[in-house]
Amino acid sequence: MRVLLPALLAGAAFHAAPAAAFLPPLRKKFLPRLAGIGDPGHVALTFDDGPHPLSTPHFLRLLEDRGVRATFFLLGDQVVRSPGLAAEIAGAGHEIALHGWEHRCLLRHGPRRVHDDLARALDAIERATGRRPRWFRAPYGVFSGGALVAAKRLGLTPVLWTSWGFDWTARATGESVRRTVLKDLRGGGTILLHDSDHAASPGSWRSALDALGPLLDECHRAGLRVGPLGEHDLVRARGGRDPVDFGT
Repeated sequence: MRVLLPALLAGAAFHAAPAAAFLPPLRKKFLPRLAGIGDPGHVALTFDDGPHPLSTPHFLRLLEDRGVRATFFLLGDQVVRSPGLAAEIAGAGHEIALHGWEHRCLLRHGPRRVHDDLARALDAIERATGRRPRWFRAPYGVFSGGALVAAKRLGLTPVLWTSWGFDWTARATGESVRRTVLKDLRGGGTILLHDSDHAASPGSWRSALDALGPLLDECHRAGLRVGPLGEHDLVRARGGRDPVDFGT
């Protein structure tokens, strides 16, 4: 037992340690690429938990009206339910990314199960959209050691966010989401919103939709381009532009 204990502890540490990247101050300081910090003149706009036939089309229409493209982190089980909608997202020019097979914390599963679920989701998304995702965001933003290994083997780049709107709660409003996002948003940042209430309070997606237009307006006034992660140039990680004060 004394021989096995160090190995067990090391295995547990490998499995759970990446979850610490969920803490925004930690990842922004030490893991800027994972945090989604890129071109200081650009803001990456991302959505999680879709596609959902009742909510996602509203986001697609607003983005089309504004001429903005974003990155949609899709769940494999939701793509299987709505493959046509997943294809519509891709057909509208948005970037397709992976959020997992289902919205469950990856710490609950071992490396083999995680790898198989991610591979399954990738296949489902590629069948529906004709595109193989490049980016991977773990459900709840919680990575495990096994998830990172699986992502590397599957050619995926893990990425989280720098600002989010707490738009999944029942008490969220468009104004609360706008103010919460802007509190942490700087040029080079990555915004996380949700185009679905699949893993959230019923109807909570409306707060994100109500906040989306005003957030795009704020970025425009600040001289920041808004687009998908593929245009965010994460390699630059840190730029020479002064942070923008959104005056929230």
